[in-house]
Amino acid sequence: MKNIPSTRRHFVRSSVFGMLAVSTSSMTYASKPGYSIGNFTNNGELFYRYPAIDDDRVSEMVGASHSKIDRVKELLRDRPELAKASWDWGFGDWESALGAASHVGRRDIAELLMSYGARPDIFTFAMLGALDAVEGMVAAAPGIQSKPGPHGITLLRHAQIRLMHKDLSTDDRKNVEKVVKYLESLGDANVTPKNLDISKEEQAIYIGDYRYGEKEDEVLVVDLNRRGYLQIARKGTFGRAMLRIDEHRFTPAGSATVEISFEVKDGKATSMTVHEPVPLVKAIRV
Repeated sequence: MKNIPSTRRHFVRSSVFGMLAVSTSSMTYASKPGYSIGNFTNNGELFYRYPAIDDDRVSEMVGASHSKIDRVKELLRDRPELAKASWDWGFGDWESALGAASHVGRRDIAELLMSYGARPDIFTFAMLGALDAVEGMVAAAPGIQSKPGPHGITLLRHAQIRLMHKDLSTDDRKNVEKVVKYLESLGDANVTPKNLDISKEEQAIYIGDYRYGEKEDEVLVVDLNRRGYLQIARKGTFGRAMLRIDEHRFTPAGSATVEISFEVKDGKATSMTVHEPVPLVKAIRV
């Protein structure tokens, strides 16, 4: 996954922030012996939500946690707090750095993130082959096994993907296989969302750009991802796969409550409406 450019970035000068941030008590302390504001000046620019960490660094951390362990190490050395980073890839499809490592079966990245304070969940434990933890969480929260993870990936799939890696030790493989067997026995740990078949001819009906605002990037782009599936994205950002739920109706992967409906005329979509869950955005094909 690639880094996502921020589309709502605004900055404030540190001098302005400084004037807003200095409280009455701070000024009182500054006037006493032993305290001084000093002559420090910062001519750089601060993230518009400072002291929150810059969105670009957060999205890069989550993206890198899918496969780039060396980059993850670099980011953690600079900001250890990024081990707990989470990112919304679109339409509320939230994913943490640890969640990213977990659904691709990267035990090495997951263990690195946890050593910096990342908080494991049932998906991480399933990938790690921690049967006792998975059983305990299912017992404590009945039905949790049927809830999907990032991008709509099921709990059982997290364990199965780990088994596809060639770096498993004998014990590691045995432990993950035990988790797979247990989850399969539950019967509902691999419930996938509705996704009706769609032909290439039907895909062509929807492919195009749909404008919903006047700014250059206020455009929703529908095209095909590298696997040949329909996807939707705001211009310049990472796409979400579209699952077909009815004629001219879709839902983005990982966001089952969101619906995207198209108006079609003469075999070509002319507009789309995004329901989250009420109609929120209507975009006209350009």
